[in-house]
Parts: sequence; structure tokens; C-alpha cells
Amino acid sequence: MNLHGSLDRIQGRKDKHSATNNKRARADKFKAQAEYTESNKQVKRITRDDKQKYMEELATTMEKAAREGNMEQLYDTTKKLARRYNKPEKPVKNKEGTTITAIQEQGN
Repeated sequence: MNLHGSLDRIQGRKDKHSATNNKRARADKFKAQAEYTESNKQVKRITRDDKQKYMEELATTMEKAAREGNMEQLYDTTKKLARRYNKPEKPVKNKEGTTITAIQEQGN
């Protein structure tokens, strides 16, 4: 995925949208609106392609995990693919192995 290119295009779309609102003459406003519309189409297409690539990467990760018998990774990737994913945070433990509950102690 080319995330930086996507983010640059999104920023360009935002700039063109604000330029559309700042134009005063009707012809200039119409031209700016046409540029924004084209930019918006490109951003939507790129976003769709990036999402497709991401889903394909998840699918290949799942296939690899299934071949290797890595059930934890397979389960986590399936949850991501189903968009029901938030992995629980693991508690912070001290050197003795007891869970630290106070935030001040966790910084040390």
C-alpha cells in the first residue's frame, strides 16, 4: 500500500475543496468545482484500491497461518477481516510477575 501517496491526494482534495469555497467569480468557481470533483473521484478510487489490497493481504496472512497451524494468528486475522477486532490489552506486570494497577507505578 502506498499510504503516503493516498494521504497526499486526500490533502490535495481538501485544498481544492477550500479553493472552491474561496472563489468569487462564477467561471472560476465552476472550474474549481470541476477540479475538486475529479480529485474526489481519484481519492475514492485510490481508497477502494487500498482497501482491496489490505483485504488481500489479510487473506494471504490467513492462508499462511492456516498452513502453518498458527491458530492464534488465524483467529486474529479472521476477526480483522470481519471488522470485529480489538485485541485486549495485556496487563503491565512488575519484575515479580504481579499486575500493576496504579498508573504511576507503570511508568517506572
